[in-house]
Amino acid sequence: MNFEEFKEELTKEIGKELYERGVGDCELETKKMDKMNTSYEALTIKPEGASVGISLNVDELYKNYDNGKSFGSIVKHVAELAAARLEEAPNFDVDSFNDYNKMKHTLSMEVVSTERNAEILQNVPHKDIEDMAVVYRFQVVSEGADVGSILVTNQMLDNYGISAEQLHEDAVRNAPEIKPLVIQGMGEVLAKQMGVEDLEMLGLNIPPEQEQMFVASVEGNVHGAGVIAYEDFMEKASERVGGSFFILPSSIHEILIIPDNGNFDLKTLENMVREVNATTVDPADKLTDSVYHYDSNNKVFELGEKFVERQNGIVEERGCDSKEKKSLLGELKAAKEEASKTSMNNSLDKGHKEKGGNVI
Repeated sequence: MNFEEFKEELTKEIGKELYERGVGDCELETKKMDKMNTSYEALTIKPEGASVGISLNVDELYKNYDNGKSFGSIVKHVAELAAARLEEAPNFDVDSFNDYNKMKHTLSMEVVSTERNAEILQNVPHKDIEDMAVVYRFQVVSEGADVGSILVTNQMLDNYGISAEQLHEDAVRNAPEIKPLVIQGMGEVLAKQMGVEDLEMLGLNIPPEQEQMFVASVEGNVHGAGVIAYEDFMEKASERVGGSFFILPSSIHEILIIPDNGNFDLKTLENMVREVNATTVDPADKLTDSVYHYDSNNKVFELGEKFVERQNGIVEERGCDSKEKKSLLGELKAAKEEASKTSMNNSLDKGHKEKGGNVI
């Protein structure tokens, strides 16, 4: 079967399977699903009369079929998955969704690449931060658990009768309450990933003033890079690292903070980011290939290259020679050996970890 035939047969057979499983009548529809960083052909399934359904990636299912998996096994697996997810679907309050005064208290923020998402950003309220865009999501909670999110669109703002500026103000106020900022030293992160509580066992009990790398995200680690847009993030991060710092976009879910203590070369950091993005991070989770800098003295957040240009201008104006900075490569190699030869790339590999859900 070609893709179109596969899509048509899949829709028909899944409908039959769900009915036989007692799910009842469902509305099944295939359509292009545009999301941040990705788009795909989706099969949406919504029980008749329900306000919330689920979506399945048909592109991925067809890849499995094209790679030799039988059509029957795909149908069976998808039907089981769909039935389970429909049963767990949140009891969505449509009346609340239509009331912005209620929904604004569920606002969170996400940052994405402006260039990679140029098309979808035309229909989504956003605020530019260098080469990134801040977008907004309503968090959907069911029985006390966060089960997904809804991307805020321009059409929603029109329906609510509010401006993008008002949306941003409300998000800045509410997002840190819904998704609190978490900043941890890399030693702490590595220890947790290896299931070790005592950092001294791994030789990772590094004094705060000697820590060379920090990880910033939110509780739950979903869309955590959005902390960049938090009103007090730069100040809190500066206090934690002891001054100015570089930001490396590990993914849309977290960022790395590296103190600007004179030991770091911008080009090395940029090469690091590009290499990790190309080899480790799932494309759907990629943020940007850029490195950013926060100048704690002048309260300036900017692209790393802009910072270097600004500093070079200051140096030339003062008639001074710029300091030769040490490469970070040696620092990273030493850190790897100290962490029981744990790969740096593995510590950044969040691309394959499942990250929350989306409500349609």
